[in-house]
Amino acid sequence: MELAHSLLLNEEALAQITEAKRPVFIFEWLRFLDKVLVAANKVDVKEKQKKLVEQLTGLISSAPGPPTRKLLAKNLATLYNIGDTFTVFQTLDKCNDIIKSKDDTPAYLPTKLAAVACVGAFYEKMGRMLGSSFPETINNLLKALKSAESQGRSEILLSLQKVLNGLGGAAASCHRDIYKNARSLLTDRSMAVRCAVAKCLLELQNEAVFMWTTELENVATPCFKALEVSNYGVRVAVSKLLGTVMATALMPKQAAVMRQNVKRASLDEVLELLATGFLRGGSGLFKSGGEMLKGGGSVSREVRVGVTQAYVIFVTTLGGPWLERNFATFLSHVLDLVSHPRAIQTHVEAVYSRRCVSFILRATVGSLLGEKAQIAAAKEICQAISKQMRAVEAVVNDANNENKAGTADVSASQHVMVCALKELGSLVQSLSATASPLIQEPSVGLLETVTSVLLHPSMAARLAAAWCLRCVAVALPYQLTPLLDRCTERLNNLKTSPEAVSGYSFAMAALLGGVHQCPLGIPHSKGKMVVSIAEDLLRTAAQNSRLSLQRTQAGWLLLGALMTLGPSLVRYHLPKMLLLWRNVFPRSQKELEAEKARGDSFTWQVTLEGRAGALCAMRSFVAHCPELLTEDVIRRLMTPIDCAMTMMSHIPSVIKAHGAHLKASAAMVRLRLYDILALLPPKTYEGKTFALLRELVAEFTLTDNSANTTTSLLRSLCHYDDSVLLGSWLQETDHKSIEDQLQPNSASGSGALEHDPSSIYLRVPANEAIPGPLPLGVSVIDASVALFGVVFPHVSFKHRLQMLDHFAECIKQAKGVRQQAVQLNIFTAVLSALKGLAENKSSLGPEEVRKSALALVMGALDNPNPILRCAAGEALGRMAQVVGEATFIARMAQHSFDKLKSARDVVSRTGHSLALGCLHRYVGGIGSGQHLKTSVSILLALAQDGTSHEVQTWALHSLALIVDSSGPMYRGYVEPTLSLVLTLLLTVPPSHTEVHQCLGRCLGALITTVGPELQGNSATISTIRSSCLVGCAIMQDHSDSLVQAAAISCLQQLHMFAPRHVNLSSLVPCLCVHLGSSHLLLRRAAVACLRQLAQREAAEVCEYAMSLAKKAGDNKDSTMINLNITETGLEGVLFGMLDRETDKKLCSDIHDTLGHMLSSLAVEKLSHWLKLCKDVLAASTDIGATGPLGVRKEEDSEKKDEMDDDSMFTALGEDEKSKLSVAPRWVTRVFAADCLCRIIMLFENADKAHFDLAAARSAKLKNPKNDLLVLHLSDLIRMAFMAATDHSNQLRMAGLQALEDIIKKFAAVPEPEFPGHVILEQYQANVGAALRPAFSQDTPSDITAKACQVCSAWIGSGVVSDLNDLRRVHNLLVSSLDKVRTGKGSSLQLYSESATTMEKLAVLKAWAEVYVVAMRVKKEAENKPPKVLKSSEEDEDDFGEDVLPPDSLITLVQPELPALNRLWLAALKDYALLTLPPELPARGAFYTPETIDMARLHYRNSWAPILHAVATWLNSTGFSVNDPSEEGLTNSQKVAAAVVLNQNSSTPPAAKSPENAVRDKMHLLLGVSIEFLCFPRAEEPIEHVTACLQALRTLLDCPSARVHIADDQLLGVELLNVLHRLLLTRDPTSVQLQVTGVVQEVIHATQDCLQERRHAKDAPSVLGEGGESGGLVPGKSLVFAAMELLVFILVRQLPHLNTKVKDSPSHVAYKAQRLPEENARLVAATVTILADLPSLCSPAGNMTVLPTILYLLTGVLRETAEKTADNQVPPPVSAALQGIKTVITCSLAKTEKTHKEWTSLIRSTLASVLEYSQPDESRPDMDEVSMLTAVTLFLLHAGSEVVGVTSLQNGCMNRFKHALNSGDPWVQAKCYQLLLSLFQHSNRALATPYIHSLAPLLVEKLRSVEQNRVSSGPELQAVQEGIRVLETLVAMAEEANRVQLLALLVPILISYLLDENAFLSASPSSKDLHEFALQDLVRIGPLYPNAFKMVIGAAPELKTRLEVAIRASQASSKAKAASRLNQPTVQAAPTIKLKTSFF
Repeated sequence: MELAHSLLLNEEALAQITEAKRPVFIFEWLRFLDKVLVAANKVDVKEKQKKLVEQLTGLISSAPGPPTRKLLAKNLATLYNIGDTFTVFQTLDKCNDIIKSKDDTPAYLPTKLAAVACVGAFYEKMGRMLGSSFPETINNLLKALKSAESQGRSEILLSLQKVLNGLGGAAASCHRDIYKNARSLLTDRSMAVRCAVAKCLLELQNEAVFMWTTELENVATPCFKALEVSNYGVRVAVSKLLGTVMATALMPKQAAVMRQNVKRASLDEVLELLATGFLRGGSGLFKSGGEMLKGGGSVSREVRVGVTQAYVIFVTTLGGPWLERNFATFLSHVLDLVSHPRAIQTHVEAVYSRRCVSFILRATVGSLLGEKAQIAAAKEICQAISKQMRAVEAVVNDANNENKAGTADVSASQHVMVCALKELGSLVQSLSATASPLIQEPSVGLLETVTSVLLHPSMAARLAAAWCLRCVAVALPYQLTPLLDRCTERLNNLKTSPEAVSGYSFAMAALLGGVHQCPLGIPHSKGKMVVSIAEDLLRTAAQNSRLSLQRTQAGWLLLGALMTLGPSLVRYHLPKMLLLWRNVFPRSQKELEAEKARGDSFTWQVTLEGRAGALCAMRSFVAHCPELLTEDVIRRLMTPIDCAMTMMSHIPSVIKAHGAHLKASAAMVRLRLYDILALLPPKTYEGKTFALLRELVAEFTLTDNSANTTTSLLRSLCHYDDSVLLGSWLQETDHKSIEDQLQPNSASGSGALEHDPSSIYLRVPANEAIPGPLPLGVSVIDASVALFGVVFPHVSFKHRLQMLDHFAECIKQAKGVRQQAVQLNIFTAVLSALKGLAENKSSLGPEEVRKSALALVMGALDNPNPILRCAAGEALGRMAQVVGEATFIARMAQHSFDKLKSARDVVSRTGHSLALGCLHRYVGGIGSGQHLKTSVSILLALAQDGTSHEVQTWALHSLALIVDSSGPMYRGYVEPTLSLVLTLLLTVPPSHTEVHQCLGRCLGALITTVGPELQGNSATISTIRSSCLVGCAIMQDHSDSLVQAAAISCLQQLHMFAPRHVNLSSLVPCLCVHLGSSHLLLRRAAVACLRQLAQREAAEVCEYAMSLAKKAGDNKDSTMINLNITETGLEGVLFGMLDRETDKKLCSDIHDTLGHMLSSLAVEKLSHWLKLCKDVLAASTDIGATGPLGVRKEEDSEKKDEMDDDSMFTALGEDEKSKLSVAPRWVTRVFAADCLCRIIMLFENADKAHFDLAAARSAKLKNPKNDLLVLHLSDLIRMAFMAATDHSNQLRMAGLQALEDIIKKFAAVPEPEFPGHVILEQYQANVGAALRPAFSQDTPSDITAKACQVCSAWIGSGVVSDLNDLRRVHNLLVSSLDKVRTGKGSSLQLYSESATTMEKLAVLKAWAEVYVVAMRVKKEAENKPPKVLKSSEEDEDDFGEDVLPPDSLITLVQPELPALNRLWLAALKDYALLTLPPELPARGAFYTPETIDMARLHYRNSWAPILHAVATWLNSTGFSVNDPSEEGLTNSQKVAAAVVLNQNSSTPPAAKSPENAVRDKMHLLLGVSIEFLCFPRAEEPIEHVTACLQALRTLLDCPSARVHIADDQLLGVELLNVLHRLLLTRDPTSVQLQVTGVVQEVIHATQDCLQERRHAKDAPSVLGEGGESGGLVPGKSLVFAAMELLVFILVRQLPHLNTKVKDSPSHVAYKAQRLPEENARLVAATVTILADLPSLCSPAGNMTVLPTILYLLTGVLRETAEKTADNQVPPPVSAALQGIKTVITCSLAKTEKTHKEWTSLIRSTLASVLEYSQPDESRPDMDEVSMLTAVTLFLLHAGSEVVGVTSLQNGCMNRFKHALNSGDPWVQAKCYQLLLSLFQHSNRALATPYIHSLAPLLVEKLRSVEQNRVSSGPELQAVQEGIRVLETLVAMAEEANRVQLLALLVPILISYLLDENAFLSASPSSKDLHEFALQDLVRIGPLYPNAFKMVIGAAPELKTRLEVAIRASQASSKAKAASRLNQPTVQAAPTIKLKTSFF
């Protein structure tokens, strides 16, 4: 392949390769040329042009395939365009000659087609440069057109299109000829030709004015004809032509109009023309009036669907603004279509017409109009509805109902109503909360209008109105409850009108069905209300025969709808329901028999409807309340169901007796019965299965049914991958809802609400906007087929055999069309059964059952109907899966092999080739491995059968299935398959799109098979890889969207396995272009691919997309690219798509793609992303400023200017946007707000400068490109503000969330220009204004709850320093608290009780958070050292301005505290109740029993801060016995509080004793905490855990609580065990630190308690834990529990403490790790607690715990004692040293019994410490000082008899000696200090040996200083410390020996003195030493005068030095004094020092 990459074709290489590979080689060369010509140097090209032209023209006559000729033509044209154009006419003539040639043989055809393609390309590229040659060329092409076959015709037409495109208006002289020739081909046999004609005429109409003026009708007529018997491609192409021509006729293009004066068509004329197509189709348009009235034959469905698409194209071409202006006319026209008698000749036709009109409205109004325009459109629709309704009322009220025309009007008006109401509902639902103005404006009267339709005489209109109300309620949940109430009231008032009963019950059912989409729900009482109404209706049904039917239906419908509210509500009504169900059916067999004889046809109709209704309500119950289906309930349900099953067999006789009009009601009963049985487990009706099966089989084999109805389930039961064969990919197009009408099965796509009213309350199927149940006849068959699949696996083999034989018999009996119908139904049932068997993992049965099944299936493999063949193949595969025996599979495979080898007809070849594919699909590669070779060879042969494209399609599809299922086993066949795929891609005509689609599937499967190997570099792999790339390139160039989609998914696979080899620079632009495609599947594929690319290479993807935009800008001919990538790049395009797309999968992929881009690019391109989000958010729709936006202006006058900026900002963006596309819709804006939050989160881990203004500014100065988040703070706030004050509730939530994130992240960022202030302060007004609307009366609870959250974050963040400013936000919280106190708005209950719970708890949680922060601030303020009192006044008021007085926050909270405590405690009680088993909790303060499940969630979110607040409050009041909340309240307040807390206020609770009150509160708080900490769910936020632990700490900090926990030791043990368990599951160090805090409080509490008991009178009896024996019982011992927990922490932090680690074979040589600061604090805290534990034990207990404790203390010392640079002692070390001291000094252990044991313990511990402190090479940085300190602690505190043992003594002395000899002056200094304390020890016996041993060394050290003078501070310090020790020894000595000691000390000191000369040149340290020595001498002399004199006298030289030094010192001090007098001003310095130093 590499050889093909040269400018000239490498003919040598070409000659050497095999014939088969040449086309690929040539194609590869052309591909290379295509890329290279554009980029190459023009000079090089001109040099080789001649040769190139020869080679290229030579290729024309080498019969190139379709892709090759396309590229060849393109290259030739480019070559002439770039190089010289001398020979172009020659080449053109050559092509024309080929076209004229008379040779019609198939072999010559490719050459002709290549010549045609070249001509097209020349004119397209060079156009008018080719001058006047065009008439001849065009005539030549038109002549050829007449005689060409279909491939030639389409190629010539496409060429003509290019010629027209290139020449533009210049070719006017030929326009008529082309038009005439092309128009006649619109009805060509070949679909590809029709498409080509449409494209050609579309190009022609750009310039040919006559087409849309004089010839307009003559264009329309053949277009309508072309739509008859058309396929999807033709419909798309022709409708595009028709719509565009009509739009041009209405608004001609400027240029064309300038040239000729043109008569423009009026809108009415154009619409009239389109309407003729819609209503009359292609048949004679201009029949005489008489014939027209007769309404001969209906219009063909294909025409209607095509014209429907043309309407959409027509409006889209004219654009949104046009539609806005002309909406009224358009609407009335479209609605007239459905009221026209020709559109509604039969019911099904009427439904089809309605769907078409709905499609037109949805596709135009839904996507072209922005939100404002949509509201206007909705108003128009409202008016249309009320106008229709007035007309209907007039007819109905016309008493003399003689006029037949009137009744016809009414029946036609129902269809208008349905379309209008459907669209209105869809509009309101898509607008969501933005639609509120529609409801609020009285002039519109939307609700009145819609409710009036509920009384329409037609059921369809009533149901549509009910659906519309459901949409309103879902969009605006605050309307739900009022609407329900209104319907209830009207239903009660109008009980006597059948329409009212029916209409209002529909509306109520619809509203109840919509509740599940409204998270806030409805009040529980509404359920009771519905039950009572339904009961009433059912009870009174019999009273009035005129109303019996409606009341029965209405009653059951309401009960069915009630079930959708779910188990929590239905639970209360279940007994009543079971009773109602039982009473509808006869109780016994006897009653059933008796009933048959009674009644007339009317009573039977009512009875059957009633039973159908009851079964329907049961089905709804089973579907929506599975939790309530206990065995008992199922048993009670089965009674009526059994009865219904028995009744089924009686019904035929009843129908015979009372007339056929009962058939529908009977069918409804069967449908309901099948539906409910399919939901129940089959074992519940085991005894009845056979009878049931008889019914089911009769149903779908059409035994009693004369119509040939077919099921609609076959497609869904076949495999999704078979869509190519079934054509079911139409389900995946934008036109799905109308294309469904053209599917072959019965009534396909004719779903409508009136077919099954119960669907009004059921969940809407995922892929539909509005539920559309199929007509009853089809639904019953569908239900029977589905149930057959459920029951079949539970039937005996005997019955299975009978059924299968019966099926074969049924098929044989039926003839013609009926046979097809029966066969389709039977196959669907068999597939359903096989699927059921596979899911149940059960087998098919013995040999005879298999035989029968196989015969049935094999017979259908040769059926002429492709759908049946497909189903048979699928059934065969499923059978192989269920039987699962190799011999059976082999038999089936062999049968197909034999058939395929002998058969010649298309049908059996396609059927059996699919059979092979399905076998492999269901058995997998391993099960069918032995047949692989044969299957592949047969299918490869079939795929090459060029005579039948159908055979090729089926064979390739099966091949793809085999490749997919064989996996790696297929690897050996990859090369031959791949070469076949390439050959076919290069030769199969493009019009056979199915073949190309299957080739795409094969290629994709092959790429997956080779998989990651594709990265390799071996020759074979690179050949495979380049073949795959060539294949993708061919498919990318194909004209069919599905083939292009396949190409993209292949490239996506390739990119996954071999990313380096996929060229993004060409792929990304191609994907961007496809984003604007009109084909949904192609857009999906493009976005899915982008999503994958963006995960890895987001930056490259965005760059390439931008480069495409630049290219399109540079090229003049950018008409090709209908994509407006602006400076916002691909991201902007994707955001724009979110506004237009409705497909869920596509939107979620767009979200993901944007998410990947954001996470990889937002940090680098911050401004870009913020601008994107800002632009989207700024497009807030200002629909009547009635919302919160209008209110804000007056309130915040001081922020006026800022607000104006804001409004200016929104106005700016709007103008330019509206021209291009609609303003972003609310869903997109919500997504943008989420993106904003994600952007803020992304920066958490980025550079710290993003959250530091000063750093950010300096970074920006250094590099202006630096983009830091904090610099955009005002934008962030503005965006959050825009979102938080929008109309849309979802957007408000997202905005508040963003605001909270911003506050949390930026609260601490200081403002560099105003020290002491923070940056967020300037945005106070914005935050206040954003929060205020959320607290208004009509705001939904969830938004208020979120706003409370933001309030508490804002108040707690400490941003605001001015109390008055804080008050604004604080007042919002106060107002909400008032609501909670008064029990908010019980009169106005719009939402469910759980919504109120949520709001109340959110308020309490917010207050709790504020209170906790306030107390923390206050505490910090109290703990700060008081400031030195200032002398001056100004400092005082300064203090008031800058800093909040520490208690100000508390002053805000204080007034509310009494009420808050009571509410907080109540909330905690509730939470505790809710954690109990479900049987116990009845009613809480803030929740009702019915809403328990929802309430649990709300409590789970808010209990932790409340717990913390309660603990803080109890701590601060010390559990003050008389509850302060009682005192301050008046009586009325108490009563009100009782009401809020749902208590009974009349009886005051009995007073509790203070102890009990404390105990209750303690138990509540500890219970809640322990319960939570036992099982913190993984999804619980870590903040809850920390809040809970802090609460416990705060609680246990309080004396009353301590007494309580110490009294009940088991409570403490339990708490510690739970904390230990928490440590096992939660890692963060912060949590572990909190845990140690709680443990410490528990231990201290127990210590205090023990102290008190021991000091009490009967002290001796209190021993402590361990008692006499010393045993600690796990589970009861507090010390044991604490040890367990503490050891866990220590071992986790310092693994080497664990002896097992050392002994393990994998143990690595030891290397101490420095602990991070937080972990060090944790270890220190743990160690401190450990050391306290012995004080809780008895002496014997001490002996049990001390070994462990001492081991751990010394271990921690060993692990953490390391030298640090600044000689700081790490916290763990100081804690361990303190611990050692605590343990040694603990008096409890030193009783007689234990003394001996204690001594040996302490000795061995000291020995360990000595061993650890042994100097050692492996630990060079051991901290000697700490180790020495430890040794000293033992010596000082343990007593000489313990540590006086020789061996220990020697060890200790060695350590000191080593330290004294240390080279580190710091160690020496510390060592001297320790010796000092040791020498001074009161116990002389201990100190003396050390003095004897170490004093000489000390003197030695001090003497040596004279030789090497001190040079640094530490050394000086060491010498000073040493001198102090020596002085102390002198002081300690007895008089007699003192002289000797002084004789050592004085000479040393004098040796430190310097003479005058040396003093000047000495270092500062030496001078300091000199001063020190001098002062010391001056001090010592007077202390021991005699001894001093003796020493000085003995050595005269000493005396001289001393005197000299003293004189010098006096002289210098005099000089200093003199200089002070001269400078009197410097004196103020010390005061400044004082002011700043706090020490």
